Amino acid sequence: MNVAVIGGGYAGMAAAVTLAERGVPVTVFEAAKTLGGRARRVEHRDLALDNGLHILLGAYSETLRLMRLVGADAERFLLRIPLTWRIHNRFSLRAVGLPAPLHLLAGLLAARGAPLTERLSAARFLLRMRRQGYRLQRDTTVISLLEEQGQGGSLMGLFWFPLCVSALNTPPESASAQVFLNVLRDGLGGSRAASDLLLPRVDLSRLFPDPAADYVRAKGGAVLTGHRVTAIDESNSGFTVRCDGREREFSHVVCALPPYHAAAFLVGISALAEAAEAVERLAYQPIHSIYLGYPAEQILPAPMLGFDSGLLQWAFDRGALAGQRGVVGAVISAEGAHQDLAHDELARLVHQELQQQLGLLPDPSWHRVIDEKRATFSCAPGLKRPESRTPLRNFFLAGDYVASDYPGTIESAVRSGIYAARMILDTRAAAAPPIMPESGGRGDHG
Repeated sequence: MNVAVIGGGYAGMAAAVTLAERGVPVTVFEAAKTLGGRARRVEHRDLALDNGLHILLGAYSETLRLMRLVGADAERFLLRIPLTWRIHNRFSLRAVGLPAPLHLLAGLLAARGAPLTERLSAARFLLRMRRQGYRLQRDTTVISLLEEQGQGGSLMGLFWFPLCVSALNTPPESASAQVFLNVLRDGLGGSRAASDLLLPRVDLSRLFPDPAADYVRAKGGAVLTGHRVTAIDESNSGFTVRCDGREREFSHVVCALPPYHAAAFLVGISALAEAAEAVERLAYQPIHSIYLGYPAEQILPAPMLGFDSGLLQWAFDRGALAGQRGVVGAVISAEGAHQDLAHDELARLVHQELQQQLGLLPDPSWHRVIDEKRATFSCAPGLKRPESRTPLRNFFLAGDYVASDYPGTIESAVRSGIYAARMILDTRAAAAPPIMPESGGRGDHG
């Protein structure tokens, strides 16, 4: 057994680590120089920034498990705080120190910035969803679900809508209510620790992909950055992977590329026609990350702060989180009019909104806008996503877009990689010769 993993993002590295842990020879091919895919480090002005500003949740159990396995120090790399939802000067909610789900329900009742009637209605909604197992008979949009459940008023704009956009990276009028409930189930309806916010203190490549690569190499595998795969063909031994003019043979392939790149390897293989069609049907949503460099050491009153001023959604104080003094990272998730703005204009408007919200700020000395146009798939109701296991024997897909309960997140990417690797391990177990009883034994297993 010899496995090729195409793509060194979170899904690919999760697959590689899972295989390497069990002693399976694995080679990771990554076209970029930096690991992480759509959650990777970007160098700018001697600073390690990220191509997308992401947060993790305590419910990201598999990401945290693999971080521990490869020696990534989660306690040092992540700032863990109880669920805190703070929209500047408008709304404030913080989970309290009670067992779940009381920690969130009590936090809702004590929240400031919304009428008590709305907070009680929100608590009743969460309890109803909990009683019915967070399952819908028929998927619908998030906005339809909220309206049917009597959620309205100020909490729509201050809590439910930004929660949907943050979790699914899809506007509530076109986002899947069932996937949204899956997020509520595991993030807000799980244990108290599951709802904790985990804010990265290091860049996203260092958070997991880089130490994962060290782990794979230490186990005898290879992680090849700057190596673009140009073809994957079936062969007598399994698959031939062509890269840099050289062909290599592998028994199994995990295609862990973004779906819009994976499509090129699926088209033309008849056994993968259905998977290719499912990928072709996917639509995408952007994420804009805007970094501003100020002379002041600390800009925001909290490491993470929300806004409802029209354009800006969330801002992160990179000085408080990563020691990058004076740097603010702002994020605008999902589609909107901001997509049509030039980067300089977008940075100017974000700075302007920060000034209006926080008071007089000096002009930033620099800015960097990172526009991931296809950051995640558009998480629409009833969306049929491709399966990880394909009809082509020993060829698997991994990525945040494959069929699962979750939207396009770091955790869903990691879980997809683990799942693909475990299916490969199952094929090895199935191919192993049976264990025969020792000579003279009864031959039964009791």
